[in-house]
Amino acid sequence: MTVVGYAPHTGGRGALDLGLALAHARDEAMAVVTVVPRQWTTPSLARIDAEYAEYARQVGEYAEQQARGYLTDTSVDVPTAFRATTGRSVPSALIAALDELDAGMLVVGSSVESQVGRIVAGSTAEKLLHSCPVQLAISPREYRSVAAAGFTRITCAFSDSSATGMVGEAAALAARLGAGLRVASFGVRGATMYPPEVGLSAEDSVLDSWVKQAEAAQQRLVAEGVVGPEVQCVVATGSGWGEALSAVEWRTGELLVLGSSPSGALARVFLGSRARKLIRYSPVPVIVLPGYPDV
Repeated sequence: MTVVGYAPHTGGRGALDLGLALAHARDEAMAVVTVVPRQWTTPSLARIDAEYAEYARQVGEYAEQQARGYLTDTSVDVPTAFRATTGRSVPSALIAALDELDAGMLVVGSSVESQVGRIVAGSTAEKLLHSCPVQLAISPREYRSVAAAGFTRITCAFSDSSATGMVGEAAALAARLGAGLRVASFGVRGATMYPPEVGLSAEDSVLDSWVKQAEAAQQRLVAEGVVGPEVQCVVATGSGWGEALSAVEWRTGELLVLGSSPSGALARVFLGSRARKLIRYSPVPVIVLPGYPDV
Protein backbone atom coordinates (compact mmCIF):
# COMPACT_ATOMS: atom_id res chain seq x y z
CA MET A 1 0.00 0.00 0.00
CA THR A 2 1.02 3.59 -0.69
CA VAL A 3 0.36 6.07 2.12
CA VAL A 4 0.01 9.79 1.43
CA GLY A 5 0.57 12.16 4.33
CA TYR A 6 -2.00 14.82 3.57
CA ALA A 7 -2.57 18.20 5.19
CA PRO A 8 -4.92 20.74 3.58
CA HIS A 9 -3.29 23.87 2.19
CA THR A 10 0.28 22.74 2.90
CA GLY A 11 1.45 21.22 -0.36
CA GLY A 12 -1.02 18.37 -0.04
CA ARG A 13 -2.22 18.46 -3.64
CA GLY A 14 1.25 17.62 -4.98
CA ALA A 15 1.58 14.69 -2.57
CA LEU A 16 -1.86 13.40 -3.61
CA ASP A 17 -0.99 13.58 -7.30
CA LEU A 18 2.32 11.78 -6.80
CA GLY A 19 0.82 9.20 -4.45
CA LEU A 20 -2.00 8.45 -6.85
CA ALA A 21 0.41 8.01 -9.76
CA LEU A 22 2.69 5.74 -7.72
CA ALA A 23 -0.16 3.61 -6.37
CA HIS A 24 -1.62 3.26 -9.88
CA ALA A 25 1.73 2.30 -11.39
CA ARG A 26 2.45 -0.15 -8.54
CA ASP A 27 -1.07 -1.61 -8.87
CA GLU A 28 -1.89 -1.18 -5.21
CA ALA A 29 -4.27 0.68 -2.93
CA MET A 30 -3.67 4.13 -1.46
CA ALA A 31 -4.41 5.49 2.00
CA VAL A 32 -4.67 9.23 2.59
CA VAL A 33 -3.70 9.94 6.19
CA THR A 34 -4.26 13.27 7.92
CA VAL A 35 -2.65 13.81 11.31
CA VAL A 36 -4.59 15.94 13.76
CA PRO A 37 -2.24 17.58 16.29
CA ARG A 38 -2.99 16.92 19.94
CA GLN A 39 -2.14 20.39 21.14
CA TRP A 40 -5.00 22.82 21.59
CA THR A 41 -4.59 26.31 20.22
CA THR A 42 -7.21 27.53 22.73
CA PRO A 43 -7.30 25.36 25.86
CA SER A 44 -10.66 24.59 27.39
CA LEU A 45 -11.22 23.75 31.03
CA ALA A 46 -14.46 21.83 30.47
CA ARG A 47 -15.31 18.72 28.45
CA ILE A 48 -11.78 18.65 26.96
CA ASP A 49 -12.00 15.07 25.70
CA ALA A 50 -15.36 15.59 24.02
CA GLU A 51 -14.35 18.91 22.52
CA TYR A 52 -11.13 17.48 21.18
CA ALA A 53 -12.90 14.47 19.67
CA GLU A 54 -15.27 16.82 17.84
CA TYR A 55 -12.38 19.01 16.71
CA ALA A 56 -10.46 16.00 15.37
CA ARG A 57 -13.57 14.74 13.59
CA GLN A 58 -14.10 18.08 11.86
CA VAL A 59 -10.45 18.35 10.78
CA GLY A 60 -10.51 14.81 9.43
CA GLU A 61 -13.77 15.33 7.55
CA TYR A 62 -12.53 18.57 6.01
CA ALA A 63 -9.28 16.98 4.87
CA GLU A 64 -11.12 14.02 3.38
CA GLN A 65 -13.58 16.24 1.52
CA GLN A 66 -10.81 18.33 0.06
CA ALA A 67 -8.75 15.29 -0.93
CA ARG A 68 -11.76 13.61 -2.52
CA GLY A 69 -12.41 16.78 -4.47
CA TYR A 70 -8.90 16.72 -5.90
CA LEU A 71 -9.03 13.02 -6.72
CA THR A 72 -12.30 13.30 -8.65
CA ASP A 73 -10.36 15.24 -11.30
CA THR A 74 -8.44 12.09 -12.24
CA SER A 75 -9.43 9.31 -14.61
CA VAL A 76 -7.63 6.44 -12.86
CA ASP A 77 -9.29 4.06 -10.43
CA VAL A 78 -7.19 3.40 -7.34
CA PRO A 79 -8.83 1.97 -4.21
CA THR A 80 -8.44 4.76 -1.68
CA ALA A 81 -9.05 4.88 2.05
CA PHE A 82 -9.10 8.00 4.20
CA ARG A 83 -8.23 8.25 7.85
CA ALA A 84 -7.50 10.88 10.45
CA THR A 85 -5.16 10.01 13.28
CA THR A 86 -3.51 11.68 16.23
CA GLY A 87 -0.02 11.49 17.67
CA ARG A 88 2.61 13.35 19.62
CA SER A 89 3.94 14.61 16.28
CA VAL A 90 2.97 14.37 12.63
CA PRO A 91 6.02 12.26 11.64
CA SER A 92 5.54 9.75 14.47
CA ALA A 93 1.84 9.43 13.69
CA LEU A 94 2.56 8.83 10.01
CA ILE A 95 5.16 6.18 10.84
CA ALA A 96 2.66 4.45 13.14
CA ALA A 97 0.12 4.49 10.31
CA LEU A 98 2.67 2.87 7.97
CA ASP A 99 2.98 -0.04 10.36
CA GLU A 100 -0.77 -0.38 10.87
CA LEU A 101 -1.44 -0.34 7.13
CA ASP A 102 1.56 -2.52 6.22
CA ALA A 103 2.64 0.16 3.73
CA GLY A 104 5.79 0.08 1.64
CA MET A 105 5.92 3.74 0.65
CA LEU A 106 5.12 7.11 2.20
CA VAL A 107 4.49 10.19 0.05
CA VAL A 108 4.68 13.76 1.34
CA GLY A 109 4.71 17.18 -0.28
CA SER A 110 7.24 19.97 -0.40
CA SER A 111 7.13 23.04 1.79
CA VAL A 112 5.02 25.93 0.49
CA GLU A 113 8.13 28.06 0.95
CA SER A 114 9.91 26.30 -1.93
CA GLN A 115 9.96 27.53 -5.49
CA VAL A 116 7.35 26.08 -7.80
CA GLY A 117 8.70 22.85 -9.25
CA ARG A 118 11.38 22.46 -6.56
CA ILE A 119 11.61 20.59 -3.28
CA VAL A 120 12.19 22.05 0.14
CA ALA A 121 11.62 19.66 3.01
CA GLY A 122 9.29 21.20 5.58
CA SER A 123 9.40 20.26 9.26
CA THR A 124 7.48 17.00 8.72
CA ALA A 125 9.51 15.87 5.71
CA GLU A 126 12.75 16.90 7.40
CA LYS A 127 12.04 14.64 10.39
CA LEU A 128 10.94 11.79 8.12
CA LEU A 129 14.27 12.07 6.31
CA HIS A 130 15.81 10.91 9.59
CA SER A 131 13.33 8.25 10.60
CA CYS A 132 11.13 6.82 7.83
CA PRO A 133 11.41 3.00 7.72
CA VAL A 134 10.07 2.66 4.16
CA GLN A 135 10.62 4.31 0.80
CA LEU A 136 9.94 8.05 1.15
CA ALA A 137 8.68 10.01 -1.86
CA ILE A 138 8.64 13.82 -1.90
CA SER A 139 6.79 15.82 -4.54
CA PRO A 140 7.98 19.23 -5.79
CA ARG A 141 5.82 22.20 -4.94
CA GLU A 142 2.63 22.31 -7.04
CA TYR A 143 3.52 18.99 -8.66
CA ARG A 144 0.90 17.71 -11.08
CA SER A 145 0.91 14.33 -12.74
CA VAL A 146 -1.16 12.44 -15.25
CA ALA A 147 -1.46 9.17 -13.36
CA ALA A 148 -2.78 7.24 -16.32
CA ALA A 149 0.32 8.14 -18.32
CA GLY A 150 2.61 6.47 -15.79
CA PHE A 151 6.30 7.14 -15.25
CA THR A 152 8.82 7.34 -18.05
CA ARG A 153 12.14 6.81 -16.28
CA ILE A 154 13.91 6.48 -12.96
CA THR A 155 17.27 8.17 -12.55
CA CYS A 156 19.29 6.48 -9.82
CA ALA A 157 21.86 8.80 -8.23
CA PHE A 158 25.05 6.78 -7.78
CA SER A 159 28.67 7.21 -6.75
CA ASP A 160 31.49 4.74 -6.25
CA SER A 161 30.66 4.65 -2.54
CA SER A 162 27.01 3.75 -3.12
CA ALA A 163 25.81 0.22 -2.38
CA THR A 164 25.14 -1.80 -5.50
CA GLY A 165 22.07 -3.13 -3.67
CA MET A 166 20.58 0.37 -3.85
CA VAL A 167 20.97 0.40 -7.63
CA GLY A 168 19.39 -3.05 -7.80
CA GLU A 169 16.43 -1.85 -5.74
CA ALA A 170 16.06 1.18 -7.99
CA ALA A 171 16.09 -1.14 -11.02
CA ALA A 172 13.40 -3.29 -9.41
CA LEU A 173 11.30 -0.20 -8.70
CA ALA A 174 11.69 0.95 -12.31
CA ALA A 175 10.53 -2.45 -13.53
CA ARG A 176 7.51 -2.37 -11.23
CA LEU A 177 6.59 1.12 -12.43
CA GLY A 178 7.09 0.15 -16.06
CA ALA A 179 9.74 2.85 -16.41
CA GLY A 180 13.20 2.98 -17.92
CA LEU A 181 16.33 3.24 -15.81
CA ARG A 182 19.27 5.64 -15.90
CA VAL A 183 22.27 5.66 -13.56
CA ALA A 184 23.68 9.13 -12.93
CA SER A 185 26.64 10.38 -10.91
CA PHE A 186 26.69 14.05 -9.93
CA GLY A 187 29.79 15.98 -8.87
CA VAL A 188 30.68 19.61 -8.22
CA ARG A 189 33.86 21.64 -8.18
CA GLY A 190 34.66 22.47 -4.56
CA ALA A 191 35.42 25.87 -3.11
CA THR A 192 38.83 27.17 -4.14
CA MET A 193 41.45 26.06 -1.63
CA TYR A 194 44.57 26.92 -3.61
CA PRO A 195 46.43 30.14 -4.46
CA PRO A 196 44.77 32.03 -7.32
CA GLU A 197 47.52 31.11 -9.78
CA VAL A 198 46.90 27.34 -9.39
CA GLY A 199 43.44 27.08 -7.84
CA LEU A 200 41.22 26.53 -10.86
CA SER A 201 43.53 24.03 -12.58
CA ALA A 202 43.91 22.08 -9.33
CA GLU A 203 40.15 21.90 -8.87
CA ASP A 204 39.69 20.78 -12.47
CA SER A 205 42.27 18.05 -11.96
CA VAL A 206 40.46 16.77 -8.85
CA LEU A 207 37.11 16.86 -10.65
CA ASP A 208 38.56 15.05 -13.67
CA SER A 209 39.85 12.30 -11.40
CA TRP A 210 36.44 11.99 -9.77
CA VAL A 211 34.75 11.72 -13.18
CA LYS A 212 37.04 8.83 -14.13
CA GLN A 213 36.31 7.07 -10.84
CA ALA A 214 32.55 7.54 -11.30
CA GLU A 215 32.68 6.19 -14.85
CA ALA A 216 34.68 3.16 -13.68
CA ALA A 217 32.16 2.51 -10.88
CA GLN A 218 29.29 2.66 -13.37
CA GLN A 219 31.07 0.23 -15.67
CA ARG A 220 31.41 -2.20 -12.76
CA LEU A 221 27.66 -2.11 -12.31
CA VAL A 222 27.26 -3.45 -15.84
CA ALA A 223 30.16 -5.91 -15.55
CA GLU A 224 28.73 -7.35 -12.32
CA GLY A 225 25.25 -7.65 -13.78
CA VAL A 226 23.64 -5.15 -11.39
CA VAL A 227 22.19 -3.37 -14.43
CA GLY A 228 21.98 -4.43 -18.05
CA PRO A 229 24.13 -3.01 -20.84
CA GLU A 230 21.08 -1.18 -22.20
CA VAL A 231 20.89 1.07 -19.11
CA GLN A 232 22.10 4.60 -19.77
CA CYS A 233 24.94 5.75 -17.48
CA VAL A 234 25.84 9.44 -17.25
CA VAL A 235 28.23 11.60 -15.24
CA ALA A 236 27.27 15.24 -14.72
CA THR A 237 29.36 18.00 -13.14
CA GLY A 238 29.02 21.70 -12.46
CA SER A 239 30.19 24.53 -10.29
CA GLY A 240 27.24 23.81 -8.00
CA TRP A 241 24.64 21.11 -7.44
CA GLY A 242 21.97 22.97 -9.37
CA GLU A 243 24.28 23.27 -12.35
CA ALA A 244 25.23 19.59 -12.13
CA LEU A 245 21.60 18.43 -12.17
CA SER A 246 20.81 20.83 -15.01
CA ALA A 247 23.61 19.28 -17.07
CA VAL A 248 21.45 16.25 -17.89
CA GLU A 249 18.04 16.15 -19.54
CA TRP A 250 14.95 15.30 -17.52
CA ARG A 251 11.81 13.78 -18.96
CA THR A 252 8.21 14.41 -18.06
CA GLY A 253 7.19 11.61 -15.72
CA GLU A 254 10.70 11.03 -14.38
CA LEU A 255 11.72 10.24 -10.79
CA LEU A 256 15.05 10.70 -9.01
CA VAL A 257 15.96 7.84 -6.64
CA LEU A 258 18.51 8.26 -3.86
CA GLY A 259 19.98 5.91 -1.32
CA SER A 260 20.37 6.79 2.33
CA SER A 261 22.63 5.76 5.18
CA PRO A 262 21.58 3.18 7.77
CA SER A 263 20.69 4.79 11.11
CA GLY A 264 22.34 2.58 13.69
CA ALA A 265 21.20 -1.00 13.33
CA LEU A 266 17.90 -0.04 11.74
CA ALA A 267 17.21 0.30 8.03
CA ARG A 268 15.77 3.78 8.06
CA VAL A 269 16.17 6.89 5.98
CA PHE A 270 19.13 9.01 7.08
CA LEU A 271 20.55 11.46 4.57
CA GLY A 272 24.01 12.93 4.21
CA SER A 273 24.70 16.43 2.92
CA ARG A 274 25.18 15.39 -0.70
CA ALA A 275 21.80 13.68 -0.94
CA ARG A 276 20.10 16.66 0.68
CA LYS A 277 21.55 18.98 -1.95
CA LEU A 278 20.39 16.71 -4.75
CA ILE A 279 16.88 16.78 -3.30
CA ARG A 280 16.97 20.57 -3.07
CA TYR A 281 17.87 21.00 -6.73
CA SER A 282 15.96 18.09 -8.23
CA PRO A 283 13.53 19.16 -10.96
CA VAL A 284 11.48 15.95 -10.50
CA PRO A 285 9.94 14.03 -7.58
CA VAL A 286 12.41 12.20 -5.36
CA ILE A 287 12.21 8.75 -3.79
CA VAL A 288 14.64 7.95 -0.97
CA LEU A 289 15.44 4.30 -0.29
CA PRO A 290 16.22 3.53 3.37
CA GLY A 291 19.26 1.65 4.53
CA TYR A 292 21.87 2.44 1.89
CA PRO A 293 25.00 4.65 1.89
CA ASP A 294 24.78 8.26 0.83
CA VAL A 295 25.00 8.91 -2.90
